[in-house]
Amino acid sequence: MHSAVLLIEFGSIILGLGLLGRFAARFRLSPIPLYLLAGLAFGEGGLLPLGASEEFVATGAEIGVILLLLMLGLEYSAGDLVTNLKSHYPAGLVDGALNALPGAAVALLLGWGPVAAVVLAGVTWISSSGVIAKVLGDLGRVGNRETPVILSVLVLEDLAMAVYLPIVTALVAGAGLMAGSVTLAIALGAAGLVLFVAVRYGRLISRFVSSDDPEKLLLVVLGLTILVAGIAQQLQVSAAVGAFLVGIALSGEVAEGAHTLLSPLRDLFAAVFFVFFGLHTDPASIPPVLLPALALALVTAATKIATGYWAARRAGVSVKGRWRAGGALVARGEFSIVIAGLAVSAGIEPSLGPLATAYVLILVVLGPLTARYTEPLASRWTARRSGKAPRPSGTSAPAADPGTQASVGGDGGTGVR
Repeated sequence: MHSAVLLIEFGSIILGLGLLGRFAARFRLSPIPLYLLAGLAFGEGGLLPLGASEEFVATGAEIGVILLLLMLGLEYSAGDLVTNLKSHYPAGLVDGALNALPGAAVALLLGWGPVAAVVLAGVTWISSSGVIAKVLGDLGRVGNRETPVILSVLVLEDLAMAVYLPIVTALVAGAGLMAGSVTLAIALGAAGLVLFVAVRYGRLISRFVSSDDPEKLLLVVLGLTILVAGIAQQLQVSAAVGAFLVGIALSGEVAEGAHTLLSPLRDLFAAVFFVFFGLHTDPASIPPVLLPALALALVTAATKIATGYWAARRAGVSVKGRWRAGGALVARGEFSIVIAGLAVSAGIEPSLGPLATAYVLILVVLGPLTARYTEPLASRWTARRSGKAPRPSGTSAPAADPGTQASVGGDGGTGVR
């Protein structure tokens, strides 16, 4: 009987997620907020709490995090990462300073303590690669000149996570300074070793994993990833970091084939992850933190726009392109929830999970809007200040904006995630 209930509950979850995804696609929205709302509806204090399938959903959610980071690593070669570090690290530093500090400050102002401050700093820092990639594609901006700048900022954030996640894992586990330092040293050593091996022996690794049979390729890559993630977690390093490093180590046709095969699995288990996070958030706990979440969302939306504008200006992009770059970076999503989930699982500050949920819900909806309208609104404001009337629709267009004259793939090796 328990097995039958589990199948009914889990089947209903998957069916419901599919219908929500179709609904979101019809209105060109990210499905992430709908998945979170579904979790809230069927979790603690929700309309119909789940029972039999909760443990199974928890395992699926853990696999979802692993696949998210694996697919992220598959997007980049070790050479791409090194190139981006050398060329765009100032943009990464500005990004971290402008967007992590507001989250840390709010946590301290609310009296949550230093560990919660570090966690909330990460929640407000990391943009949503998935949402931004979809928005760029929907708006036809993949070939724009500012797009490589956007992607470079995202790549640097992903690299920073390889250092940040082990630190957060050690902090939420209550590890002391010495244990935390050892954990970080292991993570950095592993990352450096993987990058070295990937640059030096990437072709050999890919040849070993490669297979003409899609089934064998899927099993080898998935099994290797989960194995490495488990070993990483056993060493007190985040499983997500282990999966990310496996993705970096694979390249060429193997990475492309694995990406194609694993994308449906990633989408399935990532959706389960968002539902699982919502399941462990009591809807009644959100209203008390809604005002801080809204204020934090507005502040960090502005700081992300400033980040993108500065980075694009540094790259020589036109003014319009700078505003487009800033507006595109606003969305937060999957990784903000991953970071908050670490704190929730460890029992750090009960209000942190609800605040992170509300924060992501606000920005995952606001992000596509800022990507679309930041540049035209800024142009109108500039035109009014200069006393020039905006060009009415239907008139002949001026010369092409240099911020849109870039070919697809002109980003030096990075790709839309």
